[in-house]
Amino acid sequence: MANTYNELTPEESFIIDHKGTERPFSGEYDDFYENGVYVCRKCDSELYNSKDKFDAMCGWPAFDDEIPGAITRKPDPDGMRTEIECSICGGHLGHVFVGEWITDKNVRHCVNSLSMRFIPK
Repeated sequence: MANTYNELTPEESFIIDHKGTERPFSGEYDDFYENGVYVCRKCDSELYNSKDKFDAMCGWPAFDDEIPGAITRKPDPDGMRTEIECSICGGHLGHVFVGEWITDKNVRHCVNSLSMRFIPK
């Protein structure tokens, strides 16, 4: 049986399926700090808990931890960054950066708002 995914708008598909990037400071979750969980917009898999979100002042939602098993890391074609994808559907989320020391966990998941949907607790 084939996987059934949520229908995406052209803009969502550009980000999730074609590894696009939304403009900085344009996403609905950049400056958003409610209690809940962020899920993949394509397959509804849980990705991040709101407790792990922080203001990295980078223009995209930032998290310093993921839900265990939710994220796959792979080298970006640019050879310099690490891409992050949903482990269930392979949808593009953004990039992960290590070594910036913005938080004690020393990691920043820089995620496109259009790759996620927020579910309040």
